[in-house]
Amino acid sequence: VQLQASGGGLVQAGNSLGLSCVASGRAVTDYRMAWFRRAPGKERELVALINRSVRNAYYSDSVKGRFAISRDDAKNTVYLQMNSLKPEDTAVYYCAANDPTISIGYDYWGQGTQVTVSS
Repeated sequence: VQLQASGGGLVQAGNSLGLSCVASGRAVTDYRMAWFRRAPGKERELVALINRSVRNAYYSDSVKGRFAISRDDAKNTVYLQMNSLKPEDTAVYYCAANDPTISIGYDYWGQGTQVTVSS
């Protein structure tokens, strides 16, 4: 599967931004999908993930209650809606896919999209 992330940009604190991750080559429903981020000088952080069944979603404590991950099967796309953004949300955001039938890791990655939140 190939992943193409988009939607990043510059936004003021308190505002919202939505990211998209379009999958091609295979159906996004075959994978556990996740959003990661890497801020300057920090390690990569798992932000949110959604299971194949779409019944369960996980959020890091730093974004819980502000971010929402969703999936549109018809568009083969996963979204990350980010609300009440804070300067500490500034990072490069990556979408990733895990095929739980063959691996426990995320083997497929999008190219990353920059999110910058100004104070």
